[in-house]
Amino acid sequence: DGEVHINESKNGNTEMFWNPTSEVRRQRLKRHIVLFEEQTDFESERLWQHVTSAINKGDQHKATQEKFVLEEEQRNAARERRESGTDWKPLLFQHDAVTNEWHYKYEDLRPWDPLNDIAQFEKNGVLQTMERHLSTRMSNHKTTCINNQITRHKRSAKDCRRRKTSDQPSNHSQNTESSCSTPESVQELSDDDGKYWAGFESLCAQCGKEMNHLKEIHSAVLSLQRAQQDIHR
Repeated sequence: DGEVHINESKNGNTEMFWNPTSEVRRQRLKRHIVLFEEQTDFESERLWQHVTSAINKGDQHKATQEKFVLEEEQRNAARERRESGTDWKPLLFQHDAVTNEWHYKYEDLRPWDPLNDIAQFEKNGVLQTMERHLSTRMSNHKTTCINNQITRHKRSAKDCRRRKTSDQPSNHSQNTESSCSTPESVQELSDDDGKYWAGFESLCAQCGKEMNHLKEIHSAVLSLQRAQQDIHR
């Protein structure tokens, strides 16, 4: 939170390198922590609370004593597990026998999606990502619209067949053309809805609105990426 300066040793000049103004501080990422009373006994803030308190008070001797107490308790617990043959099973980490390293079980290494990802947070030790699910919502809504259109077409075709049967003699019903137009591509539509989505898009205002919104977001992201590249250069 403090200013950082660069001092030139040759000529004694000083240059401002970092100045955390009030505007910069307002833009900082918010720090999310678990409330102290909700923490378990082995979470760092609770586990090391007495050591931290002693350090804040400037009592180095007390801090060292509290640290020794913690470490001794851990040694005793490990000794008891070893004597009883109990395996230590970490809750959030797993051991890689090949590299002999410990890895976080719930690590998320996928690239950040600016169009769908809102925030990443930890809950009960598990890393989670809050998403907009725009693509899923659009896909579901698109499917609903297409299914509605298919239902209307089928209902219309059924009504046409009924009228054709009632208006024409039975022996001519199969050879007489109906005045109604029965869609021949209903089956094709259900098999490949993407092929016919362009035609249905104009029939649903919500679909068009969300697609335009996605296009605006995509355009804004591309603009930000270009700006970042310019800054990098």
